[in-house]
Amino acid sequence: MSLETVIRSIFSTLFLASVIRISTPIIFPAMGGLIAVVTGVPNMALEGIMNVGAFVGVMVSAYTGNVWLAILAGIVAGVLMALLLGLFHIYFKTNLFIGGLAVNLMASGGTVFLLYIMTGDKGNSASVKSLSVPNWDIPLIKDIPFLGDVISGHPVFTYLAFLSVILVYIFLYRTRFGTHLRAVGENPEAATTLGIDVKKSRMIALAISGVFAALGGMNLSMAYLQFFQKEMAAGRGWIGIAAVHLGARKPLGVLLASILFGFADAVSNQLGSLNIPSQLVQTIPYVTTVVALAVFAIQQRQASLERMKRYQKEHMEAISAHASKAE
Repeated sequence: MSLETVIRSIFSTLFLASVIRISTPIIFPAMGGLIAVVTGVPNMALEGIMNVGAFVGVMVSAYTGNVWLAILAGIVAGVLMALLLGLFHIYFKTNLFIGGLAVNLMASGGTVFLLYIMTGDKGNSASVKSLSVPNWDIPLIKDIPFLGDVISGHPVFTYLAFLSVILVYIFLYRTRFGTHLRAVGENPEAATTLGIDVKKSRMIALAISGVFAALGGMNLSMAYLQFFQKEMAAGRGWIGIAAVHLGARKPLGVLLASILFGFADAVSNQLGSLNIPSQLVQTIPYVTTVVALAVFAIQQRQASLERMKRYQKEHMEAISAHASKAE
């Protein structure tokens, strides 16, 4: 395939639909990470929780034959893993990054161990017949040329991911508990004086983030593919954390950052058909992450310097005005 053909395919409905599909398992952990980070305790175990959710969802669906029960089980597993991180950091005072590393390693090794016990395979669960979530053809929209091909016919998880952006916004900015969570993150001491239980609020936020991360994992194993494989999250949990910061900790910004990373991943898939080393192509999403965060950091630093200059100018003007009055 020529470069010209690849470039032309980037503007096709198939490519745009793939961007939406690839962005889904990034949006979920990013939204979960956003809810946790506003309380001042980032969920550093998103990667591991995604792997656990993906594993539990597949196995429960295989052994029960009920996809909805499997989703519920995956969510419960994700919440428990997130609460484990909270227990380590919030109650045992373990360093957050060490606690996150412990949970991620536990998830990585634990899923492979259980996979071997249950299937006899350490690589994937393809030997057991698991279920997948249904796709949804949106009424009316599915019949619209171009638009229907792009946004209709995706798994239910995809629409839930985009809906979650609206739900997270309403939760954080239009509910009392969401206001409490933001207060905890901005000033824990002041929140305590208002009667807000800081530890409880942070644990609840981590639990909610665990729900989102687990959904992201199950999207990979029950929609993106129809089986679990070792290290299935493949860095998407970490990219979700990056999306939170690149999106300035705002739901819409986080969504756009997630789509940016999904776009980069989709482009790397297209470039894979060219005579380019696969290792180089596979680095595109991660290079995009680093570059985007670097640009964001520079912009934040410039904005901070501008605010400082304005403050100094206003402060000097106030001093001059006060001196003039004194004379």
